[in-house]
Amino acid sequence: MRNLSIVIPVYQSASFLHKTIEAVDAERIAWNWNLELVLVDDGSKDSSFEVLKDLKSKYPYLKAIKLSRNFGHQIAVKTGLHHTTGDYIAIIDDDLQDPPNLLPRFLDVIDKGYDVAFGIRKKRKESWLKKFMYSSFYRLLNRISDIELPLDSGDFCVMTKNVKDNMLLLDEQNPYLRGIRTWVGFKQIGVEYERSERIEGTSGYTLKKLLKIARDGIFSFSSLPLKVITTLGNVGLLVSASYMIYLLVKYFTKGIGVEGFSTIVFLIIFFNSLLLICIGVVGEYIYRIYNEVHKRPFTVIEEIIY
Repeated sequence: MRNLSIVIPVYQSASFLHKTIEAVDAERIAWNWNLELVLVDDGSKDSSFEVLKDLKSKYPYLKAIKLSRNFGHQIAVKTGLHHTTGDYIAIIDDDLQDPPNLLPRFLDVIDKGYDVAFGIRKKRKESWLKKFMYSSFYRLLNRISDIELPLDSGDFCVMTKNVKDNMLLLDEQNPYLRGIRTWVGFKQIGVEYERSERIEGTSGYTLKKLLKIARDGIFSFSSLPLKVITTLGNVGLLVSASYMIYLLVKYFTKGIGVEGFSTIVFLIIFFNSLLLICIGVVGEYIYRIYNEVHKRPFTVIEEIIY
């Protein structure tokens, strides 16, 4: 019998949570898992946690954790990982876009000697714009990252307890878990699958939340933004020096003084804008350092039901 823990972040899912747990339970019965199901309610404004309380009586292996507010998807998953005890740990979403019936396939791969089997989204049933943005981001992040990150891969995975324990050693305030999963190493392999549509409702991933995860990925695993502003500074210095030499040559060879008020204004605006962008990039890194040195808990738990 396999000891498996499954972490599911929950947000505004009261109307379909029972379907998600039924799908997980069907796999538990079919494969005879000794299951621990950890559901983390990330500050839902609906009755998601009350639904989890009711489901606990039917599914005794269920653990429900309620966060005191909405801390974000990655923090909810990280909280769930801290409360798992199984030999194997899976992460899936609550909307069945990452179907539980793929978990046996992941576990078969791990039985062949791998420490992590993660899902690679071969097809996504979403708008072309969303698919284009996701695809572009993963390729951009992989190109600029200091480590090689897998393309088109989310948090959907199965890992061994050893990998999970090492991931949790990186106690970051703004974790990018799929990046941390890659960073810790071990033997990992991607498994292609077609991502389904949501069973119900709309995604809790707003544009603002998606941009935050994108920033977390870029600023946590790439030093390129700092290299870019250094390059821009050098280019700006070269342009300024060249223009100064040009003015001096005109002055000494033709006796023409400084002219072109609009050119000067343009240069001032250009370099001031460049300076503000550079300060913003440096500020993002400093803010993250500032966040870490506070040593605040990464989340606050309001209630736990075991």
